[in-house]
Amino acid sequence: MGPTGQTPAIVFIPGFMQPGDAWAPVAERLGERYPSHPGEERRPIADRPSTAPFVLLDHREHTYEGRLREIAEVGEGAVLCGYSLGGRLALRAALADPDRYAGLVAVGATAGIEAPGQRAIRAEADQKLAAWVETQPIDQVVAVWERQPLFADQSDALVEAQRPGRLAQDPRGLALLLRTAGQGALEPVWEQLHSLAPPLLALAGSLDERYAAAAERMAAAAPRGRAEIVESAGHAPHLQQPDAVARLLADFLDNDLGQSGL
Repeated sequence: MGPTGQTPAIVFIPGFMQPGDAWAPVAERLGERYPSHPGEERRPIADRPSTAPFVLLDHREHTYEGRLREIAEVGEGAVLCGYSLGGRLALRAALADPDRYAGLVAVGATAGIEAPGQRAIRAEADQKLAAWVETQPIDQVVAVWERQPLFADQSDALVEAQRPGRLAQDPRGLALLLRTAGQGALEPVWEQLHSLAPPLLALAGSLDERYAAAAERMAAAAPRGRAEIVESAGHAPHLQQPDAVARLLADFLDNDLGQSGL
């Protein structure tokens, strides 16, 4: 339970080049449990109404440490629910301060690149990408980002629906985020998962084989972890199959956090 015995809030943490409302398709399906309260998104959880609203976190900071601070500011007593980069941040936030959070949901995320050589290659690639991004107009950055093979299983309509949120990003902030929170910049935390205190739900799409394997491994390593694979979804199951993800999240709240009947 959250502070003062209320149902834990959920803090939805977006991925790279996403606004907080990228999580809206899932959050809206939890509306009866978590009615939204406009303007509440940056108040400490303990100061919020007993209905424990969900939070669609819009980041203002564009460094690793800055984003961890933002998560800590709004997330005390909450379930952290992050996608891709947001999942990596949520995982590290929970490992750094396990008593602060009620639970953790990581979607399309991994605990890091273990091999030093592979991590160095990824870090170099991220540095080159960051140097290019900060010199380009945002529409060019978005056009290149959308053509990644990782998103090839997303429909044209889904890609178009995400475009306004991507176009609202600042290339300089994106470059800074790549340099400080990219997969090459972060040390892996696989060996720390055995000490993860909050319950963990690791989700991935069935078409996203590498991240599905990572979800299974993360769940097996965490003391209170479980993995769920979302059928007919790729790297963004919360966007491709929001009904399924909302059901899994509700089940996690009911069974893993003991919130049955809410």
